[in-house]
This record gives sequence, C-alpha cells and structure tokens, in this order.
Amino acid sequence: MGKRGEVKILSNETFTVQLYLDYFNERLRVDDYRGNIKKVLEAIEPILIENQFSKCIFHSRAEHWKLLLSYGFQLEAIFSGYFNGSDNYAMTLYKDQERRKSDVWVKEDEILESVMKKGKNQELKRTPEDYVFRRAVEKDAGKLATLYRTVFSIYPTPMDEEEYVLKMLRTTSIFYIVEYNNEIVSAASADINKSFHHAELTDCATLPTYRKYGLMKKILVKLEEELRREHIFCTFSIARALSFGMNAAFYQLGYTYTGRMTNNCYIYDNLEDMNVWVKNLAT
Repeated sequence: MGKRGEVKILSNETFTVQLYLDYFNERLRVDDYRGNIKKVLEAIEPILIENQFSKCIFHSRAEHWKLLLSYGFQLEAIFSGYFNGSDNYAMTLYKDQERRKSDVWVKEDEILESVMKKGKNQELKRTPEDYVFRRAVEKDAGKLATLYRTVFSIYPTPMDEEEYVLKMLRTTSIFYIVEYNNEIVSAASADINKSFHHAELTDCATLPTYRKYGLMKKILVKLEEELRREHIFCTFSIARALSFGMNAAFYQLGYTYTGRMTNNCYIYDNLEDMNVWVKNLAT
C-alpha cells in the first residue's frame, strides 16, 4: 500500500497554512493557518484538483467560519475548546456529488434520537475479576495491531501495523487496554495535540465476544483520568453515526453531540458518516 497521507506546510508573505493530505480517505484537511484566508483557499484549490480529493475539511476559528460560508463551505460540526479553549468550526467543501450524499442520514438521526431517549445512565457494568485494565506500553504494540486487524477490515489509519502503533505509543497517544488470558480484548487511545492542548478519544475496538461487559465505557473513563493528569481538558471523539453502542457510550459519559461529518472516512468497507462528541474535563 502507498503512502496514506502526509503533512504539508505552505507559506509566503501573505499566509502560512498546515495541511494534511489524506490520500487514503480522499480528502484534504486544513489543520492550522494564519494570514489571508482568500489566499489560503487559492493555494489549496490546485492541491484538491491534482490529488482528486472529493472533500476538504477546514478547521476554522470562530472569526472566520462565516467568511468560509461565502466561499461555498458549510458547517458540519463544532469542536468546543479545540484551539487552546477556543472553538473549532469544522467547515467542509465537496468536489463530488456522491461524496456529499448520504443515504443513511435519517437512519443516523433515528439512532441518535434513540441514544438520547435512553438517558445518561452513568452506572458501569460489573467486569469479571480476571479482566485486567491498564495503560499500554511499547511491548503491547504487536498485540494492539492484531486487535485492530481483527476488528476492522478497513480503518482510516494503519492501526493494523505494529510499527505505526509503536510510533503512536512513543509520541502523541495514550492507549488503555483490557486483557483477558494474556490477550488484549479491548482498547482505545487518547491522541494528544500538545500545541492546542486537546485530545481525541479514538481507536475504540473490542472483540465481539467481549462486548457484553461494557468494557469501552470503562476504558474511556480511564483515559479521561490520564488526560486530567496531563492537564488536557478539551476532549472529543468522532464516532460512527451508525453505531448505537459507541454513541450511547459517549452520551452517557457526559459528552455533547455537536454535528455530523458526511462520508468522512473509510471504516470497514465504506465511507461513513461520523458523529462529533465533545466534553470539557475541567467541569
């Protein structure tokens, strides 16, 4: 498989912008910028065309999202507190009609409504004593890759590769795992952005046989505790809109739904809509 993505920085006398060219998910993401917004948009247009990206995601500060509306972007979600306490308005532009269209939007609305009707049950299921919860270490990289390879046939990042997982463990991510009989049966991570002081709760995976104990909710609570110790209080997650269980877990843990990203990334064998959930760990 070729390169899944790369960071690119463009800079001149009128602007500087940090991009992520996401070849795997056929999209361009504007992660940070300063200067003339119009010039930024002129600079990224040829990149969209050259790479045949069908979606552009622009992480906009509060003072710029209305300007982006005038250039054809639309607001899909708000990541509260994303930029060192200031909100990120996730603006999107589509270059392909099929990428813009979702055939399951109403079904996803119904799932979200069901999640909220269920209520915020904060109780955690009892886990058998022989299940071990702990923070992952570097030697767990191989078993973590096996877990993700087993659970997901396709995933937006190469979590099925031991070297990639090891890199994440050594740099930006905290992983929490559950072991049973010396096997990792459930895991999730907090990917920390040290520049903007936020973290994404992501890479949530549990082997099907072990999904009856509510392991993921407990892992998420453990990750929140780790983030507070790191003084990271802005946290968010992007959950499959078709997954009742994951959306229910975040809602019950006090996260707020703030939007849905259409055909955002490949999971399993399709592009999927993703719900955005945010939480302030300081409150």
